[in-house]
Amino acid sequence: MTLRIEKDSDGQTTTLRLIGRLRREHIEELKAQIKARGMSVALDLSEVSLVDLDVIRFLAKCQTEGISLVHCCRYIKNWIAKERFREG
Repeated sequence: MTLRIEKDSDGQTTTLRLIGRLRREHIEELKAQIKARGMSVALDLSEVSLVDLDVIRFLAKCQTEGISLVHCCRYIKNWIAKERFREG
């Protein structure tokens, strides 16, 4: 399964629901989707089944830029924290 992106907006925040495997090759598309929203964006990771190191670094940068990560599983949260500690 590859990545599927579903969009939902409440008028203030756009939530991009990511479904499947999120890999390095998807980052540019995701950046474009985030930029196109032009408002507050949240990434719903509840149905992400796999990530790689480049994605972890991208997600950490997203958080730094104010993008919320919702329904983020523990292993992804922990991996982001470890990467921040290494770069820190």
